[in-house]
Amino acid sequence: MSQFSELGLAAPIARAVEAKGYRTPTPIQLQAIPQVIAGGDVLGIAATGTGKTAAFALPILNRLHTGAKASPGTCRALILCPTRELANQIAESFRSYASGLSLTVEAVFGGVSYEGQNRRLRRGTDIVIATPGRLLDHLDRRTLKLDHVAVLVLDEADHMLDLGFIPAVRRIVKALPRERQTLMFSATMPGEIRSLASEMLRSPKTISVTPPGTPASGIDQSVVFVETAQKRRHLIGLLGAQAPKRALVFTRTKHGADRVVKDLIGSRIAAAAIHGNKSQNQRERALEAFRSGHTPVLVATDIAARGIDIDDINLVINFDLPHVAETYVHRIGRTARAGAAGAAISLCAPDERPLLKAIEKLVGRQIAVIGNVPVAELPAPPPQQRAPHENNRNHKQPNRHGPKHGHHRGKPRGDRSSPQMSDLNFMRERQPADATGGGRRRGR
Repeated sequence: MSQFSELGLAAPIARAVEAKGYRTPTPIQLQAIPQVIAGGDVLGIAATGTGKTAAFALPILNRLHTGAKASPGTCRALILCPTRELANQIAESFRSYASGLSLTVEAVFGGVSYEGQNRRLRRGTDIVIATPGRLLDHLDRRTLKLDHVAVLVLDEADHMLDLGFIPAVRRIVKALPRERQTLMFSATMPGEIRSLASEMLRSPKTISVTPPGTPASGIDQSVVFVETAQKRRHLIGLLGAQAPKRALVFTRTKHGADRVVKDLIGSRIAAAAIHGNKSQNQRERALEAFRSGHTPVLVATDIAARGIDIDDINLVINFDLPHVAETYVHRIGRTARAGAAGAAISLCAPDERPLLKAIEKLVGRQIAVIGNVPVAELPAPPPQQRAPHENNRNHKQPNRHGPKHGHHRGKPRGDRSSPQMSDLNFMRERQPADATGGGRRRGR
């Protein structure tokens, strides 16, 4: 079988696939779709950008489109994923593939109000795509029950492990029926994920289309050795020389992402940042501007970047190398998607040489070193302006030490009912102080 038309999909789904221009299934789709249609559990291992979403979405739609609608307060299929961007991306794919079907799809994640989600979930939803933290909030509030779930999908399982979501996943699984179909997809397969698969899957069909840690073949990888203090000048020079249609820049921290964006804008390069400190509306606006080409450069941290599935990203730049080598594969997998070509350039400071060696060991090759990189001048900082009260001796200075302990107003910091907190509580045990970079630490 080499065409979608030969995979046994229902006619409305096949038409939606054809309308999107899909003709030939990717290897993970070719192997997974018939297995999922047959009703078996699947453990899928494939590099990012290989079409994993369609590999589980199409057969799930094929199963659900002939059944009874979801009862109030229930769902029929549940997809768990680590980030709100990925949840939105998966929901958009489901809606696109289900355009000719009368199925309902809801994305459930933190950072937004509960009211709309409550209202739609109480009516009953065929397919729920959720992050673990916000889903547990809805289970605790009894706005959703999982006793009617026929299919469970764990997507980006390795990243859920990185973020410390596995205890939450185990709690959710306990609320599911024992008789169900379970699908797990992951780009890498550490021992903890294999253990989780043995707990949750029954005699699964294991599908591995690429060795773990293998980037897409169409990515031209290179590295530039540079002092840390010179990285921003090299980044601006690279972007000016390459003039990419869309470039994705990775930093290790949220503060670093904001500082890079400030320098790029000062050098007249349109750029936006996306990270965990941004509100949901800010993140969506940044992604839409990037998708439309209005902002050709997006600067992201690793957590925020999961779920960025945008065509024509032809350049990825690692401004900071990741602490975990597998994260490098996830990052550069944002380019050269669906068989296209792309480039990945890493800026490596002297103290990052060990990180580079770990990456080269994982990908099984030495990354080409490039020299003669154009270097740009950083924009001059704006002139300092004196505060209006600076010369007023009678001006009362604010309390520089903030409020006294025990006098915080509003909700307690640990209140999980806050929409901003619901998907962050489960990350803190496993994350470094700045939860945007590095992912899982070795030896932990």
